[in-house]
Amino acid sequence: MKTERDGDAVLEEDSPQEHDLYSPASPGPQPEPISTYFEEKVPIPEEDVTKLFSFRKLWAFTGPGFLMSIAYLDPGNIESDLQSGAKAGFKLLWVLLGATIIGLLLQRLAARLGVVTGMHLAEVCNRHYPTVPRIILWLMVELAIIGSDMQEVIGCAIALNLLSVGRIPLWAGVLITIIDTFVFLFLDKYGLRKLEAFFGFLITIMALSFGFEYVRVAPNQGEVLKGMFVPYCSGCGPTQLEQAVGIVGAVIMPHNIYLHSALVKSRDINRANKKEVKEANKYYFIESSIALFVSFLINVFVVAVFAEAFYGRTNMEVSQQCNETGSPHSDLFPADNNTLEVDIYKGGVVLGCFFGPAALYIWAIGILAAGQSSTMTGTYSGQFVMEGFLNLRWSRFARVLLTRSIAIFPTLLVAVFEDVQHLTGMNDFLNVLQSMQLPFALIPILTFTSLTSLMNDFANGLVWKIGGGLVIMMVCAINMYFVVVYVTDLNNTILYVFSALLSIAYLSFVLYLVWRCLIALGFSRLDFRGSVQFPPAVLVDEQPEFDS
Repeated sequence: MKTERDGDAVLEEDSPQEHDLYSPASPGPQPEPISTYFEEKVPIPEEDVTKLFSFRKLWAFTGPGFLMSIAYLDPGNIESDLQSGAKAGFKLLWVLLGATIIGLLLQRLAARLGVVTGMHLAEVCNRHYPTVPRIILWLMVELAIIGSDMQEVIGCAIALNLLSVGRIPLWAGVLITIIDTFVFLFLDKYGLRKLEAFFGFLITIMALSFGFEYVRVAPNQGEVLKGMFVPYCSGCGPTQLEQAVGIVGAVIMPHNIYLHSALVKSRDINRANKKEVKEANKYYFIESSIALFVSFLINVFVVAVFAEAFYGRTNMEVSQQCNETGSPHSDLFPADNNTLEVDIYKGGVVLGCFFGPAALYIWAIGILAAGQSSTMTGTYSGQFVMEGFLNLRWSRFARVLLTRSIAIFPTLLVAVFEDVQHLTGMNDFLNVLQSMQLPFALIPILTFTSLTSLMNDFANGLVWKIGGGLVIMMVCAINMYFVVVYVTDLNNTILYVFSALLSIAYLSFVLYLVWRCLIALGFSRLDFRGSVQFPPAVLVDEQPEFDS
């Protein structure tokens, strides 16, 4: 069997023993695969087992959830937030809250899979699905990662452009993002906890930056609470409905499920001990809840700022204000009475026009922190997915170079040949691309966490099977609506025909995954030929025999 040697990129070949990994008669222990990011594992302090809660243990488990939560704060989410506030005011805050809660429940499934099995989702898919579906699934997930990565790079480039008052062109911002990502990704060589602390620092910068904007604008607190807890949208039309769908699509991202299931492997847990596994699941859920609560507050800051300051404003009002303050960007807004439309770039400009240059620069710093942190976690996602699905063992430099190049090359082309308007306009297409890939994370995670042969006593119960299935159906349906609306607006017959053909292949593969998922949920009669097998997957010395 070939493995990584001196940083060379090689493909691990299947030995007969590995090929028969799922066979009940598969002999002998299986080696733990080499994984990125896990050259060390954080030890968990030993304390009195009778204690229901320990802050020391919570601190030991703190890290993976905050890295996961960065996907809820990427530039795509920030743009969705500001557009929600500008188009619907405070009325869609309850949608943001609901989407975040759904996201937490899905992240719980991802974390449990990683903790209980010792494998992340891509590794489980590699060992479960046949070759052709596995390759298709890998390609779909890679597309989602590339789409997310492009949004993050766009965010960094725009932030650098705003901070330099246009002196750093967009293409240069893209190149700078490439270089600093390489630098930051090697921080884990100095220790896993230091890397997690750096991500915590970037989240703090976002909280302070967008929190400053919130305090400066001083939105109506009563309206904020009403929008958050009253699930109603008075006077809303198609524009607000599309924005609500966009919020769900921006918050729940497919690659984040794969990422979180891998990050939880960074703690030193004895999987043969049921109490330790149960404890790890508990603390990871608490940590994820805290992390997503922080990310929710930051998202609320952005929505509320644009809801209070710019909801219902026209281009004419903004253009006049920018002219009066001497802003060099006043030509961004036509002198008409159409409702103001904003994106990440225009959002910073209008904040500067209405609340002073400090508001613009602090906004740009927040966007830069969001883009930089999410592009790093996106790169980790790409590495985990590639290694898990393809069983590749590449040097760190080769992995980062490939995942960066795939995402940055098309973005760089747009940055060179187009202006900032076209660069931010790519976000609509990229959101649709990620929405289409959502079933390829949600269906597998429900499938595998429902298998008793894989999860033992931690398999989903009836409530989680039914509830999880309904939630995933709802999320996928919402995102498909978003895709249909986008395609319909293209007004091109050739694109309609191409989309229809693509939809047939797409839906066929989704139905295949649903079929296997239903069998895992207990609908064994659907396995007409008895061809679907769900034997246990063994990665360590032996299948866990949980101690009582």
